[in-house]
Amino acid sequence: MYPRLFTFQYVSRIRRFLFFSHVTPPSARVWIPDAEEEWKSAELVKDYKNGEASLQLMLEDGKVIEHKLDPKTKNLPYLRNPDILVGENDLTALSYLHEPAVLHNLKVRFIDSKLIYTYCGIVLVAINPYENLPIYGTDIINAYSGQNMGDMDPHIFAVAEEAYKQMARDERNQSIIVSGESGAGKTVSAKYAMRYFATVSGSASEANVEEKVLASNPIMEAIGNAKTTRNDNSSRFGKYIEIGFDNRYRIIGANMRTYLLEKSRVVFQADEERNYHVFYQLCASAHLPEFKNLRLSSANDFLYTRQGRSPVIEGVDDSKELCTTRHAFTLLGINESYQMGLFQVLAAILHLGNVEIKDRDADSSLIAPNNRHLTAFCELVGVTYQDMSQWLCHRKLKTANETYVKPLPRLQATNARDALSKHIYAKLFSWIVEHVNKALVTNVKQHSFIGVLDIYGFETFEINSFEQFCINYANEKLQQQFNMHVFKLEQEEYMREQIPWTLIDFYDNQPCINLIEAKMGILDLLDEECKMPKGSDDSWAQKLYNTHLKTCSLFEKPRMSNRAFIIQHFADKVGWS
Repeated sequence: MYPRLFTFQYVSRIRRFLFFSHVTPPSARVWIPDAEEEWKSAELVKDYKNGEASLQLMLEDGKVIEHKLDPKTKNLPYLRNPDILVGENDLTALSYLHEPAVLHNLKVRFIDSKLIYTYCGIVLVAINPYENLPIYGTDIINAYSGQNMGDMDPHIFAVAEEAYKQMARDERNQSIIVSGESGAGKTVSAKYAMRYFATVSGSASEANVEEKVLASNPIMEAIGNAKTTRNDNSSRFGKYIEIGFDNRYRIIGANMRTYLLEKSRVVFQADEERNYHVFYQLCASAHLPEFKNLRLSSANDFLYTRQGRSPVIEGVDDSKELCTTRHAFTLLGINESYQMGLFQVLAAILHLGNVEIKDRDADSSLIAPNNRHLTAFCELVGVTYQDMSQWLCHRKLKTANETYVKPLPRLQATNARDALSKHIYAKLFSWIVEHVNKALVTNVKQHSFIGVLDIYGFETFEINSFEQFCINYANEKLQQQFNMHVFKLEQEEYMREQIPWTLIDFYDNQPCINLIEAKMGILDLLDEECKMPKGSDDSWAQKLYNTHLKTCSLFEKPRMSNRAFIIQHFADKVGWS
């Protein structure tokens, strides 16, 4: 099978490259689609004449087959590259650059030579090997330092060096965008880029700023990463880290911005997934004397950490990971007192998830007196038991002249409890990011910066939430930027310079973006529905069907549902229900 997971990284510069059109000569070798292997190699055994409906091909195992052409398009199969070009370290050096050629070249480099990196012009393609490789040490960093991007083997350090060199030579700020599908290894690539800058630039002071920049990683991984079905250490938020340099191009500080924290994970995890790492780190360290007042125990004892039925990651010691997290907090100036305050809030969230809400009657609910988990929650966050038990099961409605207290049914009260847990965690996350940034701030004037964007990859699961919708929307915008940067702007420059050129027809995802963000698009109709006094999922779905089913081919309605819909994204179809 061909490797499927890629991480794309590029810096802000243009390298020209050509795509070649093709014809099908006799004895040509071609690629044909295959249900199991995606693409199979075959050789033309009979001359093709224009207008024929099929090709006579011989597979690599010697079997002769008849390959029927699409009666509508009559498109011929993709041509294979000459063997001498297979394994090239830059895909733009291939005579034929198309999907099977790209996949085969990556497969040959990865399977045969254990090479995970390949250039594609200005882009670095990386395959996640799902193992630690000895190619990121200080000696490797020193080998790439000062070298031109094309003079060394493809590597994340080559991209980082190019960004650093361009910043210094051209005095222009740079950015590295790390994107790809979930599980492709984006966060690790971003960390290696940051490590490269910290190593080659050094610090402008005695405060070891570069160590603080790197120390932010274990903290953000603890509170923002989790195990998913694709990745044991998946970032569940996007981040943009801006690394500042002085006029001698030494690190002076950094600043982090975060996006789209997956709050729903705090209260729900699918099978084989985990909540955020920090919860399991705390449960694994519950035996420590300083954590006695947190009243924690095994992760299997708490609703918010046991739903995925996979509390342990193979090869990971959560108690040791907490030591690393605490050390990083200390290095960034967050003292023991603040740390214990953070851990109290985190423990309180776990206890809140275990608060059982029962039916009083069909329209109201209650919490039994002396619920031990609610008692623990109240002690940890400093609120009264009476207030919490009252307002978890009631809500207050204000009109112009009066205030009403309305009881909540059990399901609504449970949802309110979970909403409170998500809100508390989001506020805690923001507080930690703010204090990490305070630790990385500098009084030295910033001369330039390199930004590293590590954002969610495209996602599709059995159950997709609004957060997956936002993630995939962000990836549509990133894909559009990639298309603009690599294809559209490049071709326009060729046209301006009057270079003989056959325009490449590349996928334009603007229609999908319009479906989401334009007037009367999905988000616009969602905003409208939220303002309605009796807005509902069913009503919103009907508005979507009436607006888009007949006018947009990218929007579909499942046969067996009257409230679900499907969007055809650039990477795959994704359904919401």
